[in-house]
Amino acid sequence: MEVDLYPGTGLRLADAAGYARLTESAGLGGLWALEAAYEPFSPLAIAAQASTRVELRTAIAVAFARSPMLTAQLAHELVRASAGRFTLGLGSQVRAHIVRRFSQEWSEPVERMAEYVEALRAIWACWNDDEPLDFQGRFYQHTLMTPMFDPGPSGHPMPPIHLAAVGPAMIAMAAERADGVVLHPLSSVRTITDRVLPLVAERRAAADFEVTCPVLVVTGGTDEELDRARAAVRKQLAFYASTPAYRWVFELYDEGDRADRLRELSRAGQWNEMTDLITDELLSEFAVEARCADLVGDLRARHSGHLDRAGLYAPYELAPERWLEIGAGR
Repeated sequence: MEVDLYPGTGLRLADAAGYARLTESAGLGGLWALEAAYEPFSPLAIAAQASTRVELRTAIAVAFARSPMLTAQLAHELVRASAGRFTLGLGSQVRAHIVRRFSQEWSEPVERMAEYVEALRAIWACWNDDEPLDFQGRFYQHTLMTPMFDPGPSGHPMPPIHLAAVGPAMIAMAAERADGVVLHPLSSVRTITDRVLPLVAERRAAADFEVTCPVLVVTGGTDEELDRARAAVRKQLAFYASTPAYRWVFELYDEGDRADRLRELSRAGQWNEMTDLITDELLSEFAVEARCADLVGDLRARHSGHLDRAGLYAPYELAPERWLEIGAGR
């Protein structure tokens, strides 16, 4: 199982080169950029120039905030800039964010995402293989590409497409249409083995299909650092579990009522009270806790066999020397 770095608040432009160099120095496999407070493509362009080895990934970029043409352009140039080290991770987000934050259309997310993937590949085939652009789907139509707007071949294969998936319909579609699936951080060994792997097992066994996940980690070099990390991860777990779409995860542990209470508190803005509802047992189930030197080994002990790649997800500040310690223990 490959282990990557996943800056949990996203990757800022000013930090991208430093994170790329840090990831290489630590010997980690890749660097992921999340679309949250910051968009993920521009920082990865900087990271591509500041690195020579690490894999670069959006994990994830919000597909429905952009037309397939715009996403295809961004990914095409990142493939070129990174000499083929880029993987395009896409997610649908939820209706409220697509409609009210991005002011874009929302409908039938599984069907729309499946078509989005096909549209991307049709556009890349036009640029890389000189295929006529004639994609006409239910949601997207791309039928015009004049020489002035054709960037030409990237010089590398099309980037793999990985899809964020929570529900069974999206997971099954990802196994059919994409090159990998990106699981939500609110994932445990139980949710992965019970709900995900049965839906992707055939594709995973027959082809190059990756199951990846940003894994919450509690780490540090001192007791004080571990205490701060533990509190930050509890807060992150409380936030995720308050989202109705993820209630089923807590239901597996007979904690559906706790998820409902978290949702009530989130609506009231009572964030500290939410954090207090995450028990030690839930923290242990959804996060890996270890000192820096032991973290990668403990992560692999828990997730090897059912994850192909894991992103080290620390939703708190961690000094560069700690990341080097983590890498040294890999």
